[in-house]
Amino acid sequence: MNEEFIVKFQEKIGIKFDNPKILELALTHSSYANEYKLSEYNERLEFLGDSVLQLCITEYLYEHCKDNNEGDLTRKRATIVCESSLYKVGKQWDLGKYILLSKGESLSGGRTRISTIADTVEAIIAAIYLDKGYKCASEFILKYFKDVIKTGQIINFLDHKTRLQEFIQSKSNDKIKYNLIKDEGPSHKKVFYVQVIIGDKEYGFGKGNSKKEAEQNAAEKTLKMLNDDIELDG
Repeated sequence: MNEEFIVKFQEKIGIKFDNPKILELALTHSSYANEYKLSEYNERLEFLGDSVLQLCITEYLYEHCKDNNEGDLTRKRATIVCESSLYKVGKQWDLGKYILLSKGESLSGGRTRISTIADTVEAIIAAIYLDKGYKCASEFILKYFKDVIKTGQIINFLDHKTRLQEFIQSKSNDKIKYNLIKDEGPSHKKVFYVQVIIGDKEYGFGKGNSKKEAEQNAAEKTLKMLNDDIELDG
């Protein structure tokens, strides 16, 4: 990646890095690393960025939603820290243009893929945290997630995993598991297949370009199955 490209993206997000290489790594997709035989890409940064984001949003909700109990706060956080929210934030920066992708991944729509954009946003958050510290990362998150936070404080009923958890807790003490059945495709373009297990019973299948997406789809199908059962019983 040339230096001008990195400078432009720093201007786009309003952060000047002391170590621009960490930002370059955050923008490096696994497909690009595979194509150019690089030893590192942004997956580990995604892992760290998710935790930094979770902590920042948890602190915000704890301070600003004093009338909410633990369950309410957990639901609100889940609607803010989710793939669709991360995607919306990435679109603010036209992030797809800046991600380093292989030629094949780029041609197959990788620059607009929700999971790719969302994962890269998490990696960028981690890069800021490592380069500038938690305070700067937190300010950055609150700046760019402010609209998501506002809407997230109204429960997003598209969060199927949360809805399923609440439904099961109201009926029984059964535990919900999301079993990864298989994944297919090359490392930069995998499709994940997940099945919901409640207690010892098997329920809905879901698939997606990330485990999170597959789990949400599996939870959605399970909710429909459970609702259909209730209607039949009634």
